[in-house]
Amino acid sequence: MYNRNIKAYTSNNLEADLATADPHRVIQLMMQGCLERLAQAKGAIERGDMAAKSVAVSKAQGLLHGLQDALDMSQGAISDDLHGLYSYMDERIWDASLARDIAPLDEVMGLMLTIKSGWDQLPDAEKQQGYQMRKQKGDL
Repeated sequence: MYNRNIKAYTSNNLEADLATADPHRVIQLMMQGCLERLAQAKGAIERGDMAAKSVAVSKAQGLLHGLQDALDMSQGAISDDLHGLYSYMDERIWDASLARDIAPLDEVMGLMLTIKSGWDQLPDAEKQQGYQMRKQKGDL
């Protein structure tokens, strides 16, 4: 009963956050969700719970694909580099899943934390500039 209530509360909070989120915040939430799913996959591997591992890995990869799809490839090297890094991270998650090894998950979590910390430190002026640029292009 307690877990179900926590899950409902978390789901409602996330939905409310997404409903009012700007594009920058949505990316933050996707990165955080990916980190959470990677931690769940790691725990599932350690417990030997292959069903839970499969679900967590699938969700982490889905979030990575979403981050990849959200890249503005017209921005040159940085978007190209991130696209390649996300592809590498996706492969490492797959490696972890197949080998039932947590080391690749630790590697991906470290990479995602690095990317997320940079994203979290963007100044508000830069966020607004990016938002306006995307709005002018009709992406929003």
